[in-house]
Amino acid sequence: MEVPYTVKPRLDTGLYNSKLGIWLFLASEVMLFGALFSSYILLRAAAPSWYAGPDVLNVPIGTLNTLILIISSVTILLSWTSIRLNDLKKYKLYMGATIFLGALFLFIKVYFEYLPKIDHGHIPSENNFYATYYTITGLHAIHIIGGLIVNLYFLGPGLKMYNKEPERFCNRIETAGLYWHFVDIVWIFLFPTIYLLPGS
Repeated sequence: MEVPYTVKPRLDTGLYNSKLGIWLFLASEVMLFGALFSSYILLRAAAPSWYAGPDVLNVPIGTLNTLILIISSVTILLSWTSIRLNDLKKYKLYMGATIFLGALFLFIKVYFEYLPKIDHGHIPSENNFYATYYTITGLHAIHIIGGLIVNLYFLGPGLKMYNKEPERFCNRIETAGLYWHFVDIVWIFLFPTIYLLPGS
């Protein structure tokens, strides 16, 4: 039995199944991160004092990671454009670049931020600032890992779908791209909120 609406859009929504599914999933993710950002703001407002992000966090490293994620949003868009144009070589190049940039983001985050802080005893139990910092950035890092797994699949074994159902494969890459853009947008909100706001 063939599953309907994997290529053609549904009549009721104008979206094919995976695109409808990713938008519903991202709506739940907005609520998740919205709740975390709200908790951060409430904890910050209620605290008698709060660390200034620039004083305790590595702003240059955070800025570098922001640029890395922005560039990765461009490369995943180019990978989707390439596969739509049936340019498999460029698709592999741009998807590989996206995966590399995502992995580079995680490496920098762990090696230049998490590990030095832990070595100096700055752990979640120290205070609410570090508790929220590790919770929000850690959850974001988990989402990056999830995106990398999906992208690696579509660069490896998942690429077989392109030979059998190229249009469906293109739709899957578009869906993966929407998720990746969302993760990048979350960081763009997260970075100034945690890294750049002054203390109180």
